[in-house]
Amino acid sequence: MQRREALLDADDPINIQYTSGTTGNPKGATLTHHNILNNARSLAELLRYTAADRVCIPVPLYHCFGMGVGNLGCVTSGATMVYPAESFEPLATLEAIAEEHCTSIYGVPTMFIAQLEHPRFAEFDLTSLRTGIMAGAPCPIEVMKRVINEMHASEVCIGYGMTETAPVSFLTRPEDSVDRRVSTVGTVLPHVEAKIMDPATGLTATTGTPGEVCTRGYLVMQGYWENLEATAEAVDRAGWMHTGDLGTIDGDGYLNIVGRIKDMVIRGGENLYPVEIEEVIFQHPAVASAQVIGVPDERMGDELMAWVVVREGGILTEDELKDFCRDRIAHFKVPRYVKFVEEYPMTVTGKVQKFLMRQMAIEELGLEMAAAVPTA
Repeated sequence: MQRREALLDADDPINIQYTSGTTGNPKGATLTHHNILNNARSLAELLRYTAADRVCIPVPLYHCFGMGVGNLGCVTSGATMVYPAESFEPLATLEAIAEEHCTSIYGVPTMFIAQLEHPRFAEFDLTSLRTGIMAGAPCPIEVMKRVINEMHASEVCIGYGMTETAPVSFLTRPEDSVDRRVSTVGTVLPHVEAKIMDPATGLTATTGTPGEVCTRGYLVMQGYWENLEATAEAVDRAGWMHTGDLGTIDGDGYLNIVGRIKDMVIRGGENLYPVEIEEVIFQHPAVASAQVIGVPDERMGDELMAWVVVREGGILTEDELKDFCRDRIAHFKVPRYVKFVEEYPMTVTGKVQKFLMRQMAIEELGLEMAAAVPTA
């Protein structure tokens, strides 16, 4: 082992993580010892882990969340790893938390929603929970509140990042107010730089102005495996990782994600952010979850479409949902199309694939001609 260690360097690539493919073909993010170990240790320290903590890890071990934040975070702090099942199962996760008296729980928003909506949820004693991380996709504010109040994870944190950044770059802190923890993704991690860049000019945006989130520091990948062109598109010459996410940073350094550049809907010249509309739809008591996408329109360029999962036993019509939205947001943000579904097309890591939803919608709504109209 000592001979092997002597041959290794902290900046050697140790792990190739393939991105989940939420917008197309996956690419192999090449990560080093320095990337993943330091990121995991930093998060464990911010979550105040000790050897007394027991971390429930239902996220996949072949993904940076489970492998890095999950495994290595416990290794660096002495915390216990608890694996509920070979793949995510909401019931098995609830059982593991209760039986093993877990103090921390990880997951993407869809995983937490599945647990909260499980018909046997109320049977389990989850009062051992203290903290955890919800990351991987924008989290509806109401879901975060339920995790704090109903799952008893009073110090649960929202994390933001990407596979290419080993993976977390922003995190809310246990000492942050509940408002901060449910409405932002926190502040930048120690030893990491961040900025908001105007996609049109490449200049740093002013405080509170939406733009592309960019990060720089020890956590940025070496590049995409055997893909120099994609690497050059993602990491610029100054070392900034371009996330493709749109966000704002307030005067106190808290980041708010408003959407993805590719997901932003431009309707008649108005820039519309699906996350804002999803938050409104999610407030309806009959809605379990919602996803908003843009679909092509020959006159407006894009129109909004909402895919909605209704709670078990809930009743909701398209007109009722639109009326609910009209009372809460501007008329041009009310989805033109509504589709009720039981589930969304998702990656194996639980992330919604909006590009597939758009393709399916074009076929179902007969929008092929509108989709073929060239745009600038």
